[in-house]
Amino acid sequence: MAKRPDFDLSKVRNIGIIAHIDAGKTTVTERVLYYTGMVHRIGEVHDGAATTDYMEQERERGITITAAAVTCEWRGHQINLIDTPGHVDFTAEVQRSLRVLDGGIAVFDSVAGVEPQSETVWRQATEYNVPRMCFVNKMDRTGANFYRTVDMIIDRLKANPVLLYIPYGEGDDFRGIVDIMTMELVTYGDDMGTAIARVALPDDIRPLAEKTRRETVDKIIESDEVLTEKYLMEEPIGDDELNEALRLGTIRGKLHPVLCGSALKNKGVQLLLDRVVDLLPSPLDIPSVRGQHPKTEAEIIRKADDNEPLAALVFKIISDKYGRLAFTRVYSGVLRSGTQVLNSTKGQSERVGRLVRMFADRREDIEEVRAGDIAAIIGLKETFTGDTLCAPNDPIILENIKFPDPVIEVAIEPNSKADQDKMALGLRKLAEEDPTFKVEVDAQLGQTKIKGMGELHLEVLVDRLMREFGVQARVGRPRVAYRETITRTARVDTILKRQSGGSGMYARIVLEVEPLEEEEKKAAGGQDLVWLDEIVGGAVTREFVRAAEKGAREAMEGGVIAGYPVVNIKARVVDGAMHEVDSNEMAFKICGSMALKDAVRGAAPVILEPSMRVEVVVPDDYTGGVVGDLASRRGVVEGMEPRGIGVTSIRASVPLSEMFGYATDLRNMTQGRGNFTMEFDRYTVAPKNIADEVISGRG
Repeated sequence: MAKRPDFDLSKVRNIGIIAHIDAGKTTVTERVLYYTGMVHRIGEVHDGAATTDYMEQERERGITITAAAVTCEWRGHQINLIDTPGHVDFTAEVQRSLRVLDGGIAVFDSVAGVEPQSETVWRQATEYNVPRMCFVNKMDRTGANFYRTVDMIIDRLKANPVLLYIPYGEGDDFRGIVDIMTMELVTYGDDMGTAIARVALPDDIRPLAEKTRRETVDKIIESDEVLTEKYLMEEPIGDDELNEALRLGTIRGKLHPVLCGSALKNKGVQLLLDRVVDLLPSPLDIPSVRGQHPKTEAEIIRKADDNEPLAALVFKIISDKYGRLAFTRVYSGVLRSGTQVLNSTKGQSERVGRLVRMFADRREDIEEVRAGDIAAIIGLKETFTGDTLCAPNDPIILENIKFPDPVIEVAIEPNSKADQDKMALGLRKLAEEDPTFKVEVDAQLGQTKIKGMGELHLEVLVDRLMREFGVQARVGRPRVAYRETITRTARVDTILKRQSGGSGMYARIVLEVEPLEEEEKKAAGGQDLVWLDEIVGGAVTREFVRAAEKGAREAMEGGVIAGYPVVNIKARVVDGAMHEVDSNEMAFKICGSMALKDAVRGAAPVILEPSMRVEVVVPDDYTGGVVGDLASRRGVVEGMEPRGIGVTSIRASVPLSEMFGYATDLRNMTQGRGNFTMEFDRYTVAPKNIADEVISGRG
């Protein structure tokens, strides 16, 4: 679907579908593609035939692993839609998608309500200021409870839901959807969801619909100063004014419209599409993108306008059998195939080979991508996730995408020399695609380690390595990615003095270190080392202090207890000395590294272990046994609540090292009826017995 030359930017919607695993995101996406005419038959996730789940691993597991981009059209509007994964191990896919999207649809399972990963993606969307609406899915399932889900949206997400539609019946009695704004009942006369009729409200639902409408109108009026004033003056307020205030409230993040339906039964998806067009922002509705000049670091603002200089962000890299694809959001200017652009992040020139409009794993060539649009580039060699592409004579660097550090690692060994070469190539390409996947070679052991966000994450990547790159390899047991930190302040006076004929090396650094508080870390952009130059009187030049900082940052990569990376340190350089002949940047870099290690040794260092936020959903009969088992794993139960009929949700914080193999153990404990989700929460100080095991190499 090539872009028309007269295309109106106000009719573009860049949206993502976000939710917990199994809430029905991919099923909703599949219906969107069907009703917008992009596919002529509906593919189902459970049949392994969903359009956007095109990887073999996705079809086998019935889950979304990689964010798939598709473009479709509804009511004359172009919708660039990204179906994101729900599993916490693939949270980076959600994060980078949210970074470039203008709006989101949060899908909730009406039986399970707001689940843990729903909270995570909602929080990520809030961080990126993404306006969103809620779709309460699976209204046809036994145990569906629309109003309980809405209450959970308020309690757990601290959102402000505005009910635009409510269900007429739930579970087996789900017969239609009540449109609160028009006070009509929407019914479906066939299984494909195309024979839609709007009829008068039945008497049994009218009182509830009228009460809901009053509450909805009140919320819309409260969100808008002009309407609030009219209401207080008792002036009439028209539906057009309400709809405009609803749109503005949604775009500003003050209101979160709530819709409902059953994507699997083809009910409610067209209403959802209508509301995407009516309420979610176009690129013109969101604030202009901000960046900085690569050399002067001066702030630059770029409007979503074809006539502005080019500014585009690469948010995803995919390597497949056809080559290397760079998914790109153009914020300003026009990106044309065959042109030279500047990768301002790397300071390198790149040639744009081909431009393609993506349709999951299918693609269509286009000549240009305009401001506000999303497409993929073929032919970029040195550009990776988070890099900025811009006009060579108008450089700008857009804010990069921050990703969480891996929490789990495994050793991987090729079976033969031929496999070794293939494995090196495969790991490099997979690491290019996935910023949360790290490859490390242990020089002492000659061993390759791969690090990721969880067991499933690494399992999928190893599977891809074997299938796509033909590698035969052995994989070790998972190990936890521990960290080291300090627990008190320390001061060291470190001197480097070397003389070996001719000019020597001399540097002196007086360093004070203290634990870095979480608020300070956030203010510093998530840095693990906050370095402060507090030298007065010019005892050491700024250049030498910067060299010492470089050395200190390198020293943070390997701790003094067990060699794990060091985190959360505030370091002050308070004094020092230099020699007019023997001092140089290398001397201060080495001295900075030595000073940091000395300071860490003197500041009561400890081992930190990753602690996971775990939610286990089990039938009531097994609750006691599961709680006892979590306690035996050093878990702290933080809360329990009913989830539907005869089912309880248990929330706990458990160290990652105790959760390996938990899926099998839980199945055995609950006769296969329990399930759980787990996501990284925070690093906590490991108990002495665990720390001793880690230090001795058994952890």
